[in-house]
Amino acid sequence: QVQLVESGGGLVQAGGSLRLSCAASGSISGIDGAAWYRQAPGKQRELVAINTSGGSTNYADSVKGRFTISRDMSKTTVYLQMNSLKPEDTAVYYCDTWIAGYHYWGQGTQVAVSS
Repeated sequence: QVQLVESGGGLVQAGGSLRLSCAASGSISGIDGAAWYRQAPGKQRELVAINTSGGSTNYADSVKGRFTISRDMSKTTVYLQMNSLKPEDTAVYYCDTWIAGYHYWGQGTQVAVSS
């Protein structure tokens, strides 16, 4: 049984930073690949950042240069470092992980950026 727990969301002023974490537990050897999505009120869920099993990364144009996706050495935790936050970054953020051929989603964490 795989469990994902997200943390790190909160309220921050524009220009501030937050680091989201997505920790996997259970009988796993590691996270093969991961992505972060976000969904703002009244909008569709959108891909924010992706870290493939080969280690390459890609970002939505709206967050390039501000957000960084990474994994820890044990490959059981995925991070999203968010800098220079803007009010339009306000959303619920979800991690999506690939583990042994299956997708697992985190429960979501709220990020609110005030102007």
